[in-house]
Amino acid sequence: MLDFEISEEQKMMVQSIGRFAQEKMRQVFREADEEEKVPDDLLQSGWDFGILSSAIPLQYGGFGEYSVLTGVLAFEELAYGDLAIALNLMTPSVFAVPIMLSGTDGQKQRYLPYCCSEHPPRLTAALTEPRIQFDPRCPETVAQRENGTYYLNGVKSLVPLALEAENFLVYANEGGMTQAFVLDRHSEGLAVLEKEKLMGIHALPMFRLKLEDCPVKPEQKLGGKSGIDFDEILNHSRVALAAAAVGVARAGYEYSREYAKNRIQFGEAVARRQSIAFMLAEMAIEIDAARLLVWEAAWKLDLGLKINQEATLMKYYVDRMVMKVADSAVQILGGYGYSREFPVELWLRNARGFASFDGLAMA
Repeated sequence: MLDFEISEEQKMMVQSIGRFAQEKMRQVFREADEEEKVPDDLLQSGWDFGILSSAIPLQYGGFGEYSVLTGVLAFEELAYGDLAIALNLMTPSVFAVPIMLSGTDGQKQRYLPYCCSEHPPRLTAALTEPRIQFDPRCPETVAQRENGTYYLNGVKSLVPLALEAENFLVYANEGGMTQAFVLDRHSEGLAVLEKEKLMGIHALPMFRLKLEDCPVKPEQKLGGKSGIDFDEILNHSRVALAAAAVGVARAGYEYSREYAKNRIQFGEAVARRQSIAFMLAEMAIEIDAARLLVWEAAWKLDLGLKINQEATLMKYYVDRMVMKVADSAVQILGGYGYSREFPVELWLRNARGFASFDGLAMA
């Protein structure tokens, strides 16, 4: 049965990352958004928590304590500090987790030790494509095999940190199924294109990736001849992103709640007005409901269960929840909510992206 009591180690991790989010990330997140860059020392401090390396098996240099639930607990706290910084910090996971889930022994031996290094490795993944109603299960980027070599053709979008990445995990359609291929940045036919101009998460540089007759050896196909269970990988991504959405929503709720309690109009706190009080109550309910969906999905993944239906319903609910809560936070601040002097407008811009963020996080 589902146990809602997290372990002492998980509690300590949540407290530590929570302090980091409040005392470090919150001090620079507005500047990072404006300058579109996260300070290197902050990223290094976040990497030192060992969130990813702790999940990697011992034989590859990690601590061997892989838990999806632990991952979502960490993601919520990091996103509570700032979503763009959190995704920036955890970008290597979008490469490493699929390797752990589906990689051959040789692929694990070759790539996972990079994720246990002292400094953040330059690893990323390319899933999304620049087209309306993109379905990750039916990408237009294709992998065709000729004379023992795969050739990749297509364009990818929203590829985080692509300009500095040394290795890419690229998803492509092979015979009607989504497969993944490991490429290095010097691969023939691979080009990093222009930087994406986005509404939110400005501190996470994202780029388009063009693949033109890009040759890939069979051993670079993730999972080897048998390939991958893409639904499993997609579910791990959606659980991580949903946890991040809960963190963003919680940030907006707590900030607007404190604002309403301290903002005095006509001789009383704004929070005492019934319309505002009801709005805050509904925000709290939505966040708790979303968190329970995320925890249940993470728990089932840890048990090795198939959660395609649960992950789809969770994503639908959480994507709506985070937008609703972030928009309510802006409304509670009134005219100030639209001002860049207050953080709620940033949280609303970031929240809008969750509907198209598939593949940007992994737990």
